Amino acid sequence: MQLWFTEKQTNNLAISMQVRQNLHREQSPYQDIAVLDTEEYGRLLVIDGAVMLTDADEFVYHELIAHLPMFTHGNVRRAAVIGGGDGGSIRELLRHSSLEEVYLFELDERVVRVCQEYFPKVSSGLTDPRVRLEFGDGIARIAQFKEYFDLVIVDSTDPVGPGAVLFSQEFYSLVHQALSPGGLVVAQTESPFVNRDIMADSREKLAKVFPQTYVYLGAIPTYPSGLWSFTIGSKGPDPHKVDMDCVAQSIATWPLRYYSAQMHTQALTLPKFVQDIYR
Repeated sequence: MQLWFTEKQTNNLAISMQVRQNLHREQSPYQDIAVLDTEEYGRLLVIDGAVMLTDADEFVYHELIAHLPMFTHGNVRRAAVIGGGDGGSIRELLRHSSLEEVYLFELDERVVRVCQEYFPKVSSGLTDPRVRLEFGDGIARIAQFKEYFDLVIVDSTDPVGPGAVLFSQEFYSLVHQALSPGGLVVAQTESPFVNRDIMADSREKLAKVFPQTYVYLGAIPTYPSGLWSFTIGSKGPDPHKVDMDCVAQSIATWPLRYYSAQMHTQALTLPKFVQDIYR
């Protein structure tokens, strides 16, 4: 008998994976958390029935959401990740020698503990002394900072349930005040094929708060449509004006599998149908 996991990604679209074994399932105070071992993508983290990450493709998401804004800024000393309890964004941020301190604001501690047990390579950076783990309302915490962080990463779930507020203009305003002059925020902003309204709305709201906004793309096969967007709100730095020779030299010894100096440029090169979303 074959066992399959199916995520209904939209009303008209689903993705299915054959499952070897159900490794873990629990109902935390906030959500349903499951870890499955799949034939095609290895271990799979599912929260409230939605794919969060897999062994096979998590590197694409985490390398893009961390390194492109880090090199855009050029000297991030203090960073914060809101959501991202799997630790993948933290792992990538810690590769940068400039980083002195990074906060992880995660609502649900059980996500972190489950990932430390079942995804140790993803969560490997969470015990680094530069990391400050805080559990609870990340929005309330970010509101307590004024011009403190050089970079804020919004590593959120989809804009439903508890994650919906992380796509609001009010939240982006709180992030703006928490960022130092020249600071950046980057958020995952869904798929240009099936979430066009979310992408347009996210950039519009960021543009009302930040003087510059930029969109870039990555290929993540287990996310709806396989093409995913990230949106930057910037107080100054422009990701198109990064010294690519410096990037190439900095990452030469890093075990990266997706991000590179060339990919930095390519990720920012938007196809016409994506450009049309913002017109």
